[in-house]
Amino acid sequence: MIMQHLVSMEHLSVEEIENLIQKAMQYKAGEAVPNLQGRYIANLFFENSTRTKCSFEMAEHRLNMKQLNFESSVSSVQKGESLYDTCRTLQSIGCDALVIRHEQNHYYEALLNMGIPIINAGDGSGQHPTQSLLDLMTIYETFGRFEGLKVVICGDIKNSRVARSNFHSLTALGANVVFSSPDVWKDDSMAADYVELDDVIDEVDIVMLLRVQHERHDGNAQGFEKADYHRQYGLTEARYAKLQEHAIVMHPAPVNRDVEIADALVEAPKSRIFEQMSNGVYIRMAVLAEILKG
Repeated sequence: MIMQHLVSMEHLSVEEIENLIQKAMQYKAGEAVPNLQGRYIANLFFENSTRTKCSFEMAEHRLNMKQLNFESSVSSVQKGESLYDTCRTLQSIGCDALVIRHEQNHYYEALLNMGIPIINAGDGSGQHPTQSLLDLMTIYETFGRFEGLKVVICGDIKNSRVARSNFHSLTALGANVVFSSPDVWKDDSMAADYVELDDVIDEVDIVMLLRVQHERHDGNAQGFEKADYHRQYGLTEARYAKLQEHAIVMHPAPVNRDVEIADALVEAPKSRIFEQMSNGVYIRMAVLAEILKG
């Protein structure tokens, strides 16, 4: 079955996830990289991005795709054009696929019947499927499996599309996922147990830290102190020392150093933060190739 879109991890089967990871690992090894010369794509980013936007661009270059330059700040969006009309315009002039990041949750629902593939690069606090896939690839490269792995996702659960995407995918793949979070950032819509980080730090295989998303807090972060957060929910050097020998540390970035993770640990031996970024290029190549192969 050919993928038509990628908008949510909930829409992917376990087999599709495994297929994308295997393709990405092949491309990383320099094997069977497809040539999508003659295919045109536009990257529509209505929220700031470094890693996701640049790695999509790198993936597209490596597949020999042509990119249409789109900048929301100088587009007709500033004249009141809707997202739908913007996308229909790009489809009409010949784009083969659209990569979109937007602050509205589920923005893609109005676009799926348009007849052009939509790849969700992040919707509000909803989903971030390619981030989840690159995280899964990084985990698989380390452990060779998902079944039975113990994962703690720590931080701003309520506002994190990464937490939502990874909870669904890791659980579907057989991992045991728990959350650790301040009460104000808990999200009871996901059926995960909440724990104190210190109670599980010496038991988990993976510590996945989340960025504190001040831009989505609507005043709920009043009184937030970096030092207090780091002491209660951050990966301190003392907590790092308690990790199992084989355990790894992950973070979707950008990293607030000495908040979610101690500055000295960002590139520590157990950290996979920059490996995640590298894998993002290959997983996005796999997504693009799978969607456009028809």
